[in-house]
Amino acid sequence: MDVRLILPGGVTTHTADELPALLTREDGIVWVDVATCDPEAATTLGDAFGFHPLALRDAAVRNRVPKVHPYTDHVFVILHAPHSGARGHVHYVELDQFIGPRYLVTIHGPVNPAVPPDVPLRQTRDVLRRIESGRFSPASAFELSYAIVSAISRLQETMVEDVTGEVWRLEQRVTAGHLGNPEQFLEELFQARHGLLAVRTMAALGGAIYGRLAGLPRAVPADAQHLVADVVDQFARVRTVADGEREYLQGVIEFYKARTDTKMTIAAERLAVIAAITLPITALSSVYGMNLIVNDHTQTSHLVAVLVIMAVMSATLLGWARRQGWW
Repeated sequence: MDVRLILPGGVTTHTADELPALLTREDGIVWVDVATCDPEAATTLGDAFGFHPLALRDAAVRNRVPKVHPYTDHVFVILHAPHSGARGHVHYVELDQFIGPRYLVTIHGPVNPAVPPDVPLRQTRDVLRRIESGRFSPASAFELSYAIVSAISRLQETMVEDVTGEVWRLEQRVTAGHLGNPEQFLEELFQARHGLLAVRTMAALGGAIYGRLAGLPRAVPADAQHLVADVVDQFARVRTVADGEREYLQGVIEFYKARTDTKMTIAAERLAVIAAITLPITALSSVYGMNLIVNDHTQTSHLVAVLVIMAVMSATLLGWARRQGWW
């Protein structure tokens, strides 16, 4: 648990035991960043801030959808950031926030063990570096939260851009006919669609949560309402871009399916032509085969004549199929 007091002149670091005294100060913002909400951390937060036990329980477990719960003196918000995993899987990296009048509590995870431990902390650490370098000086807890949530929306937008680059590469392979292994190519198509769908879902649900928060004026101070509205706009932009790229990818998938279906149709037609061409051979062979080739008494002249007839009939059928445009 990292406890910091953000002052106009910089940031000071403190211990959890100092929280009661820090919360009485009005000259700064108390920021508590918790990597994992274990029972000890939950007890500390409950004693110092008086958070509802249900909210602390939600902060200690994985939540599959975002949430917002307004309380008398603070707001509890759950959001998700994306992280690209193995084989195109998109991990939901959870961030929980308790936003109060002069404090912000951020809680990370729990996350999938496959996610590197530093991934959930990237947004908060980036904001902390900006504050420590003097490039950012939040005037309120909502402004500090806004900076962190904006970093999440930028991460979502970056992931959409990365997946879009993959979609363009796939489209070039489809149009050029360089598909390679069809199963592998289909897997890459579906991985790209999964990535866009996952980010689109995160942005849509995040926008819905902050949209609801914007409709609760008692939960959001007047000087922070424009920040909440801007977060809603950020998530809406990510959702719109993801929707557009998903439709574009769907066009690539349909083009690939049409091209594959056409190839299969052509192959089926050619196989049908081959079957028609070889039908006379099969028929004549079944009639004459056993009579012309019988141990040492093969009738060579008759056999040659039959083979010539077979070749002429097959060639005639092949020429007719070509004139019909079937071959």
